[in-house]
Amino acid sequence: MTRAKRAARRPACALLALLLGGALVAPVSHAEGEARAPKQAAEPAPAGKHAKAAPAKEEAGAQTPTWYALTLAHSEIGINVAYFWSKGPKLRAETVVAGRKVVSIVNGDTYYAYDDTSREGVAIGRSREAIAKDAPGRRPFGREHDVIMKQGGELVGEEEIGGRLCERYRVTDDAGRREVWVTKDEPHLPVRLEIYTRLSGKTIHTDFVNWSSALPIDDGFFEPDPGVRFQRLSYEEYAARQFTPIGPVPVLYMDLVTGH
Repeated sequence: MTRAKRAARRPACALLALLLGGALVAPVSHAEGEARAPKQAAEPAPAGKHAKAAPAKEEAGAQTPTWYALTLAHSEIGINVAYFWSKGPKLRAETVVAGRKVVSIVNGDTYYAYDDTSREGVAIGRSREAIAKDAPGRRPFGREHDVIMKQGGELVGEEEIGGRLCERYRVTDDAGRREVWVTKDEPHLPVRLEIYTRLSGKTIHTDFVNWSSALPIDDGFFEPDPGVRFQRLSYEEYAARQFTPIGPVPVLYMDLVTGH
């Protein structure tokens, strides 16, 4: 792809990253990311081979949990719809921006992000810290309640949303304000998310709808299309670039690459 074409896509990628990638993961500065990389980096795969992380052990007879949800993100610059599927720690997310279908896949030791219309993308090695968090019962998306609580969030009230009683949690700091509404019952599924960023002065509202579980999903659904052309980087190589955008689409779920 020519430089001109890549430059033309940057505004659309920036919009997508703002709407989807903002989530609740505390931003990691370029300097922080580079400093942490040597400790967190996974061993690079042998040349010509694609190493796979060892699968987590499951209890005999246990079935790997599967989840699905749709999100609607609203901000001053537009609306974005995203679809999420997971099977244990595996993730597939799809969205469309500027007419382009963007696919993100997390499977084992690799994070894939590609433009399904141009058939180009990037495959990035995940850090050891990120891989260590993978577990059959740990959903890789919709973990906003856990993140807010780790950031010092507090329960500020209860509200009924969509006929379900929800708890509202909030954390405020120098970066801004994050609020999440989660179902009162386990597993505290997020229903609504609001993020205010002081730097931009903008607020993003996200609604989680159509939560479903126990869906039959084949493992192949979490493999990228074999026809996609990937630029491959180890975690060390990605960190050395200070986690700057690479390829035609952004890395939207950075915590699944870095582990923090």
